[in-house]
Order: sequence, then structure tokens, then C-alpha cells
Amino acid sequence: MLSVMRKHAGSWMIKFILGAVILAFIPFGYGIYQDRRDVEVASVNGAPIFYEDYNRVYNNLLVQMRQQFGDALNEETIKMLNLRQQALDRLVDEKLMLSEAQRLNLKVSDEELAVSIAGIEAFQTAGAFDARRYAFILERNRLTQEDFEAQQKQALLAAKLNRLIAAGTKVSDAEAAEWYRFSNASVNIDYVVFSPTAHKGIEVTEEEMREYFEKNAESYKTEPEIKVRYLRFAPEAYRSKVELTDEEIREYYDTNEGEFVTPKTVEARHILFKVADGAAEADVETARQKAEEVLKLAREGKDFAELAKKHSEGPSGPNGGYLGTFKEEDMVKPFSDKAFAMQAGEISDPVRTRFGWHIIKVEKVNEGSTRTFEQARKGIRAKLIDEDAQAIAQEEAEQVYDVTFVGEDLERNAKDRKLVVHETDFFVRSKGPAKGVREALPFANAAFQVNDMDISEIQEFSDGFYILQPIERKEPQIPEFESVAEQVKVDLIEQRKKEKARQEADQFLEALKSGKTLAEEAQRLEQKVESSGYFKRSASIPKIGYNPDIAKASFALSADSQLADQAFAVGDNYY
Repeated sequence: MLSVMRKHAGSWMIKFILGAVILAFIPFGYGIYQDRRDVEVASVNGAPIFYEDYNRVYNNLLVQMRQQFGDALNEETIKMLNLRQQALDRLVDEKLMLSEAQRLNLKVSDEELAVSIAGIEAFQTAGAFDARRYAFILERNRLTQEDFEAQQKQALLAAKLNRLIAAGTKVSDAEAAEWYRFSNASVNIDYVVFSPTAHKGIEVTEEEMREYFEKNAESYKTEPEIKVRYLRFAPEAYRSKVELTDEEIREYYDTNEGEFVTPKTVEARHILFKVADGAAEADVETARQKAEEVLKLAREGKDFAELAKKHSEGPSGPNGGYLGTFKEEDMVKPFSDKAFAMQAGEISDPVRTRFGWHIIKVEKVNEGSTRTFEQARKGIRAKLIDEDAQAIAQEEAEQVYDVTFVGEDLERNAKDRKLVVHETDFFVRSKGPAKGVREALPFANAAFQVNDMDISEIQEFSDGFYILQPIERKEPQIPEFESVAEQVKVDLIEQRKKEKARQEADQFLEALKSGKTLAEEAQRLEQKVESSGYFKRSASIPKIGYNPDIAKASFALSADSQLADQAFAVGDNYY
């Protein structure tokens, strides 16, 4: 069982339990007059997956990744994460789960559905389900209660099936212990690095350069270029169309009370005398007496911060016991109960928490406040107008998208709606349009995925929604040698350097295999032997980085076989 677990550690085991998946892919944009949202992109045991659902899941994943990676999310990262396949996999998983739940006749009752929805914090006011807030949030997100409850029902069904599968899985103590040992084993390796940068003064002739260019001509091809026509639906252009009543503003205020509350906070220091959980009463009393002695000094006027530096056993001790400003829920209850009942300048008696005894000094009390409706009205109005303008812009984009078909000129439908059609100059994918577009690289990435005269999915960028239509392309071409000669020279020299580094690494390895030690051979070549430090199988290797090949080879070594049988390339270096 453990060998199977290791082999499939990265896969979703439920897929094997639920059965085979038959995927019947249909090209996107199939049928000139077919609405894209009705296009079936895959089927799972006869149940279709539609383009609209696929696109929704993909965009949700993209939003999550943008939140996680921020500006670091580029085209290369998106490709590495394989988000499109992830989106399809999620939908396949969902279909499989629902199909198996139905086969097992699993049901979700109305009562279960109601309890689950009532437990969602977003729909609660003061910890209790608020039907008005529920309706309001769904309405602002353009969701009907029927649609939301159907989605929630499917999620609960999948959860039931997960619990059913988990309940039937048995793992022995021996298997668990073996898996733990396998997962937590660590290894420390010694290694020598051979770097191309160590090789200087390499010269190449023009004949060698031309020969290299002929062999690698494809790599010097110019990038493909594209010219794009596009529509931009900017939310700010739709602000004047937003109709907002005082009742809606009041509704938002009433259903988002917490947003307008500034909670009470306290700025404080403390001195901690640690007591272990479950300590004997004698130890608890000893710590309390220490606290009383220091408390006496504090109340006699000794500097509290200096006393904390000297006596506190908590991590804030070296900083004078300073805890900063905190809300009531930020601290354990006995501590916060006392701190929030004190006045600025007051020093508490010893307070017992699960960490030990605390002496608390309150430096400052910031009383809480609640903005009135009149104080909050302007901000709420601006926020709701922004949200509604965004929604109107998206709706307008969807309407144009729905009536524009493959091969149809974007300009005609734009003219009917009095929209401005923009057109870029030719641009390459790696740079995007030179002007007119704020997010040039995401724009370029989307454009290059669309066929000529087709239209893209609706793209959401930071300045609005876009529909793109590629109208002309320039195919890649192999340039004349003279125009890239300097780059060819650089590349050929770099290749020669890498070859020398690889040859050195291979010769070094052969010497070790013949009986030389790592240390003596490294000393002979004036190389440095380095140690990685301990790392686990799936972790990044200290000083080297994440490299599954080196990790696998490292864990295959033993007392009888201490040498990996090859040199490993990591970037330009060889290990």
C-alpha cells in the first residue's frame, strides 16, 4: 500500500475509485452562429462540461493566483501552473463526484442546506443568520437564491461523498509509521560546483559562428507579431448610468455594520513568568510569588520596561515587554479581560493564563467608535457606484460578446452601440502593444491565443473589460546572419563555456569513481567542497534550490554507495 501511496502522492486518489473519465474535446468557437457559452468542451461519462463553466473556473483560478503571486504572476508562471488544465480537472472532478453521489443515492435535505447557509459568516449579523443580508449579498453579486442554493447543494453532496470514502479507508499503525518515516527522512550531501563563468578568454572564428548559426537558425527566428482590434469597457464610463437610491445605501449600511465600527484597542506592556501547562501547584505558586515581587518594584516607581527586560520570560521581554496596540480578541481571554478593564498608566495584579503569570501595564486606551449613517453615506455611495459601474461594464461586454460570432468584424456591433473600436500596431507576445493598453503583457497573452478574426473571451484587466480580435499577423522569419552575428558570438561562447564546465564535472566524477576522494580531488583542482545541510525529499535543497533529480539521487545513496553516478545540471552549473 505504501509503495502505491508514494507513486501516486501527487494525484487525486478518488479518481481511481470513481472510475474512468472519457473526455471528448470539441474545438472552441465551434459553429459560426453558436453561442460560445453553449459549446461543450468536454464530457465526463456522458455529462457535458460547457465552455461557460470552464471559463468561469479558469478566471477564478487566475484571480486566486494574482492574489497569491501579485506582480510575480507572469506568462511563464501561468504556463508552469497549467491553470487551464487545472480548471478542466476541477470540473471533471466535480462531475465525477456528483455522478458517484447520485449513484450511491446520497441526498442533501432542505434542512441540511438551510443549516449550511445559515453557518456562512458572510450572511450573518452579530453571529446570527440575517435573511436580509443574505438576499442583499446575492443580489449585489448577480446571483439568484435558486442558483446559489443549487451550487451549495452540489458542494454538500461532494462533501458527503468525501466523508463516505474517508470513512472506508483503513491505515494500520505500521503503515502510518512507515509513511511518516518516508516523508520526514532527511539527507545532507557534499558537492562540488563546476561553473561556466570560471572559463575566460574563449575565442571563436566567424566560420565557427556561421556553422553554429546554421545549426541553430530556428532559435534566431524573429518573434511572431500580431495586430489587434479591441473594445474596452471601462467602468468609469458607466458611472453616470448607475441609479442608486437612499434605501440601497441604507441597506448596505445596515447589512455591513462591522465595516463602520472602529473597535476599542489597548496599547500595553507585560512581564511574563512562565508556568508550564499542568504544572504542579507548588510551581504555580513559586511563579506567582516572583510576579508579586516584581509587581512591588513596578508600583514603587521602577521603570516597567527595564523590569520587563530583566525579568520577563516572554519573547517581548528584550523589547521591554511591549505588545503594541491590540484588539480584545487578539489576546487570550483572561489577559484581554483584565487589560480592557484598566485605565492608561495602571499596572495590574498578576493575571494567570495558560502561559503563566502576567503583570500588565496599560500605556494607552483607544476607545472604540461607530461611524453614523450620515458619516458613512458618502463613502458607501462611492463604493456602490463603483461596484455597479463595474457590473454594468461587464454586462455591456457580455452583450457584445454574445452577438459577435467567429469571423464577424467587431466594428459592426460596436458601431450599433456607439462604442469606440481601438486598434494596436503590430506587437510581439513578449512585450505587448507599445501604447494604448495599460496591462500590455496580459493583453498580448490573451490576443495570441485567439485565431484571426475570431474574438477572445472577455478579458478583465485592472482598467476594465476587453474583447480582442486579431486582424493581421506577421509570421516568424529566420534573419540574415549579419543582423544577429553579435548575438550568435555571445551564444557560441556561452555554449563553449558550458561544455568545458560539463567536461570538468564528468572528469571529476570519473576520478572519484576510480578511488580518489572528494576532498583531495577538489583540492587538486582548487575547487571548494560544500555541504547542503539537511533537506527532505520534496523540499528545496539549501544553496542549490528545488531539484527533484538531485533529491532522488541523494536519497538513493547509502554507506555502500556514496557517489551519484552522474553530474547534475542546475541552471548553467554542473554539480
